[in-house]
Amino acid sequence: MQGDWDLMAVMHPPCTRLCNSGVRWLSKPPAGRSLHDMWAELDEGAALFSAVWNVAHIPCVAVENPVMHKHAKERIQDYRPPAQTVQPWQFATDPNGPDNERKRTCFWLRSLPPLTATGSLDGSTSRDTVHKASPGAERWKLRSKFFPGIASAMADQWGSHASRREQAA
Repeated sequence: MQGDWDLMAVMHPPCTRLCNSGVRWLSKPPAGRSLHDMWAELDEGAALFSAVWNVAHIPCVAVENPVMHKHAKERIQDYRPPAQTVQPWQFATDPNGPDNERKRTCFWLRSLPPLTATGSLDGSTSRDTVHKASPGAERWKLRSKFFPGIASAMADQWGSHASRREQAA
């Protein structure tokens, strides 16, 4: 079909209003914001997630986001539970390295296999820096961090998978 992609798309749509950690703002908005603002942003986030998840002309799709609350799930078109959830420490080899963290990450996958853990750690020494981030202007940046071990596994494993798929076609 003309205009179809032959490889894959890995997408990281904003999760600010979709994730469990942000559901509290739907009943009591932060200073200077209204409930209407919060719900409108939730609707916008759900529409974007729906658009990237339901794009039909890309055969291999991965969408990354944290655990979602019920209001987000209700608004996402053709919502399905994530195919996989991972923790950064599952892709870590150094207890002092950047990947030895706890931050549950969900993947919605179409025509891609779940990632295989590449790390040697068991999670017992993992930090929860993201969860315990202090309030402040830079908190959003720390909470939205994506980890290099997971990114490397995505590139290696899904890149190889997409290449094999293309060669078979």
